[in-house]
Amino acid sequence: MSDRSRSNVWAAVSGTTAGEAWLRRDEPKSPELLVRYQDAVAQVERGVPFAYAVGRVGFRTLDLAIDRRALIPRPETEGLVGLVLARCVIGRVADIGTGSGCIALALAVEGQFDKIVAVEHSPAAAALARENVKRIGPKTPVEIREGNLLAPLLANGERFRAIVANPPYLTTAEYEELDPSVRAFEPREALVSGNDGLVATRALFAGAAALLEPGGLLALEIDERRDVAVRQLGRDHGWSVDIFNDLFDRPRYALSIKEA
Repeated sequence: MSDRSRSNVWAAVSGTTAGEAWLRRDEPKSPELLVRYQDAVAQVERGVPFAYAVGRVGFRTLDLAIDRRALIPRPETEGLVGLVLARCVIGRVADIGTGSGCIALALAVEGQFDKIVAVEHSPAAAALARENVKRIGPKTPVEIREGNLLAPLLANGERFRAIVANPPYLTTAEYEELDPSVRAFEPREALVSGNDGLVATRALFAGAAALLEPGGLLALEIDERRDVAVRQLGRDHGWSVDIFNDLFDRPRYALSIKEA
């Protein structure tokens, strides 16, 4: 591992920037931090993704705890949050498949919403999301509910201004072609969604209208290879779908408005 990479690891475990870590590299280090640093370096050298090795990840303005219980947040998902904030910042929002809680917490910190309900099927990932809620302490309440997709929202007659999701959207075959570092460490259930990669997206299009206020927003992250299929899937369920590109200019987001 290069000196610069080691500096990046030290910066992450010590809560400083890489530049600060490099400038202060000769200062005395606490024994506890040294142990954490040495463990993180050993993990990175074994091929563990950097975020898992250091136990933290940046997402928009947030510094989140992360481990193998949840998918590592990607820059593309930051764009989904930006699209939602550009269209609504008040009311109640549901984040489906919250994982680490990155989307829910970014909306809670940056918006002026009444409440964020974050749904997660995996009890382990839900526990991580709760840890991040405590870690961030957002001004907007964030409630973590366990269950599959929209099911935890159905009981109380709630209506939402927006439903947001980065659902699993890969096929089994596409999953097998992923980099080994992803397949070996990140949760498969957060990535794979049936033979066509659209099982979760199909369920969201089918059920979201009943949970949205008139004029409410459904915002989904999608696979770049399935923008045409997603648009047609939305139409099949009565939605008009607009597709937006990510920061790499790839079709990545499907946004739909519930008709009044």
